[in-house]
Amino acid sequence: MSKQELPLVSADGAEAGAVERCCPTLLAAPLDEDQAAELAPVFKALGDPVRLRLLSMIASRAGGEVCVCDLTPAFALSQPTISHHLKLLRQAGLIASERRGTWVYYRLLPAATDRLAAVLTRPAADPAPAA
Repeated sequence: MSKQELPLVSADGAEAGAVERCCPTLLAAPLDEDQAAELAPVFKALGDPVRLRLLSMIASRAGGEVCVCDLTPAFALSQPTISHHLKLLRQAGLIASERRGTWVYYRLLPAATDRLAAVLTRPAADPAPAA
């Protein structure tokens, strides 16, 4: 992965209709260049198995947040490597963090994952293709 910074995705809640204005579903209309450029870094951040597992661990945690001290033992990776992966997820706008003393706590930003889900969802009017 290059050392370039990933652009931040808005961490605040998406307003009604924001997904439709920003990114129609992939099956409704082709993405334009700007939409693809906006979504690509987020999908790139999810393209690594470690980051995908980290996001899943954070998202599925009861209470909605998890300490980095609870994430690190689940991997055969060093703490700095885990922190690097978490930084990339944070830069992609998928998670937020808060330092409490020595530890950093992470939580999912539901608006970001809802947006990705909306982009990948088949429009309700379109029936699924026959298998």
